[in-house]
Amino acid sequence: MPPQISTDLRRRSHRRGGAKIVLLVFTALIAGAGWYGYDVYQERQAQVAPDSLIVSEVTEAPFDHTIIEQGEIESSSNTEVVCEIRSRGNTGTAILWVIDEGTRVKKGDKLVELDSSNLEIELKEDKIEVITAEANLATAAALLEQATISRQEYLEGIYKTEEKAILSEIAVAEQELRKAQLALQSSERLVAKGLVNALQLDADKFALANTRNQLEAAQGRLRVLQELTKRKMLVQYDSDIDAAKANLSAAEEKLLEERTELKEIQEQIEQCVMTAPTDGVVVHANKYSHRGGNAEFVVEAGAVIRERQAIIRLPDPTRMQVRCKVNESRITLLRKGMAAKIRIDALPDMVLKGQVAKVNRYAEPGSWFSSSIKEYGVVIEIVDPPEVIRTGMTAAVEIFVEQLPQAIQVPIQAVYEHDNKMFALVQKGEQEFETREVKIAATNDTMASISSGLEAGETAVLNLREHLSLMDLPEVVVEDNSDMVALANQPSVTATADAEPENDGGDGGPAKRMRRPGDGNGKPRPGARNDKVENPAA
Repeated sequence: MPPQISTDLRRRSHRRGGAKIVLLVFTALIAGAGWYGYDVYQERQAQVAPDSLIVSEVTEAPFDHTIIEQGEIESSSNTEVVCEIRSRGNTGTAILWVIDEGTRVKKGDKLVELDSSNLEIELKEDKIEVITAEANLATAAALLEQATISRQEYLEGIYKTEEKAILSEIAVAEQELRKAQLALQSSERLVAKGLVNALQLDADKFALANTRNQLEAAQGRLRVLQELTKRKMLVQYDSDIDAAKANLSAAEEKLLEERTELKEIQEQIEQCVMTAPTDGVVVHANKYSHRGGNAEFVVEAGAVIRERQAIIRLPDPTRMQVRCKVNESRITLLRKGMAAKIRIDALPDMVLKGQVAKVNRYAEPGSWFSSSIKEYGVVIEIVDPPEVIRTGMTAAVEIFVEQLPQAIQVPIQAVYEHDNKMFALVQKGEQEFETREVKIAATNDTMASISSGLEAGETAVLNLREHLSLMDLPEVVVEDNSDMVALANQPSVTATADAEPENDGGDGGPAKRMRRPGDGNGKPRPGARNDKVENPAA
């Protein structure tokens, strides 16, 4: 190869090698610039825009642990106007007219008029029954008087007449007996002298025996009359008198009963027009279902009411209270005597004071829409209620559970629940944040009292849900339930109890192993962790 050509080739080769080096350097510069740009982009992405953060300073100030609920104003002392008309069968009494609700009435004013048409019919029937009972009473009294007179008539008339007649027969029989005795004696002397034959003597003896028999018969009738017949007749007459007295007493009771019923019907008719027993403002005693839906009973013309059912209430305006319902998660915090503030929706500028008067121990009946939510009734008595408030007004009640003179506190939005623990995000610098586990002592509708985890003066982030990526939250510990498999293969508590009735679980048997912390059903008790801890931001 000629020298000139070789030199050209070498020059071209050097130029190509330099171009490759320049290209490699340029490529490296571009890659480095791209990597740097990506790193800057990632760093800027990791940074939080100050405008997107909502923060609040952790403060130390007096803290009020309160519970706010909605309720309804009512009177603790209501004069009830109830239906006094007795129920007849399964039917009630219809309302013909009722005064308008909210009307202010005075004592004696007409409130309700009930239908008395059926009572008017009964009144006519009872009047006839009374007349009939009076006639029966007169008849019974006459029969008693007749029975009494008959007894007296027998003792003083018939008995004495019969006795005297028999006594007269006895007297005649005795006289005849003496005559027969004298005649017999005379015949015996004459027979002895031979002046009279024996036949005459036999005749005189027969006459004496006959006269003696007549005397004994008369004496026997007298004895029977005095000892038997008289007693028999007196028993009969006394029985008639007792029966007549019983009939008279029954007639008197019947008349008294009929007159009582007549009087009651008259009073019932009068009670169909019901008046106000005291002064007050009319409130209809409407009944609403605890399960929601329409009213069960509305006081209006045409409605049918039962005996003893309330129709009108006249509340005492000097004794007013608020009745509300509190969720089961907070009912354990309430005690009788706790102070409360009351704000009425209809009177927004008025703030009343009150005290918790009653905390029910049993849950209120649930509705179809909230059957799983347990609520308990609470009554707050209003101190010095003004005259402008009315029953039925809606009121917001703020119950003061606890008042701390100084407490570290943050808005409730600054706490976040994770794995049954509460956390807060503290801003240490413009782009520096620290996740803290906190302990909540109590909460109200806006603030949470912190017992540990935060210090006064620190800055807490409020919109945590939008910046969860800034929080360093611990991993959720998965609960080990492997023992449930072994437990499922064991005999049930019921089967063990049926097989061994003497084993009640007191010796550490299956009944004891089935116990779990909570409500006795293997379910954790609501609020068992801390009754004062709430989760408003979860």
